Amino acid sequence: MAKIGLFYGSTSGVTEEIAEKIQDAIGEDVCDVYSMEEDFDDVDDLLKYDYLLLGCSTWGAGEVQNDWREPLFDIEVDKPDFSGKTIAIFGPGDCECHGNHFVGALGTLYEQFKAVGATLVGAVSAADYRFEKSTAIRDDKFVGLPLDEVNESEKTDQRIADWLELLKADFPIPAT
Repeated sequence: MAKIGLFYGSTSGVTEEIAEKIQDAIGEDVCDVYSMEEDFDDVDDLLKYDYLLLGCSTWGAGEVQNDWREPLFDIEVDKPDFSGKTIAIFGPGDCECHGNHFVGALGTLYEQFKAVGATLVGAVSAADYRFEKSTAIRDDKFVGLPLDEVNESEKTDQRIADWLELLKADFPIPAT
């Protein structure tokens, strides 16, 4: 079975906790986890995998978490070929304090990886979320899995489970 590479950037530990929940649900034997701060060397780390789960929180006015800035710059400049790679994106945001750019970092990751040929999957309906606007919306769906550990933490586990079930159509996730 093909391995999944899960790469996350986490400043306050929230995205790291989500990444660990996802790995626990999928299984350590199927999913390798990388902290963008501690384990990531360069874009070749991402290119080793045909299946990628990318986790990034949103900071400021919709920016990506700091650990993603340099890799995304390198991707934009070097334009490595991600065709043949299947990517799903997840990340936390705050729908009340930052509802006018809720999980905007997901939109940035989506656009950057789409531009270099990746196939992006795992879109989630926006119907169950409270927010003003988001750059992570395409056709009334989020481009990945948004989570709100500040205001809706009670929904996180079910949202992850539903998302992983959705991803089984495109990812080598074992049946549970």
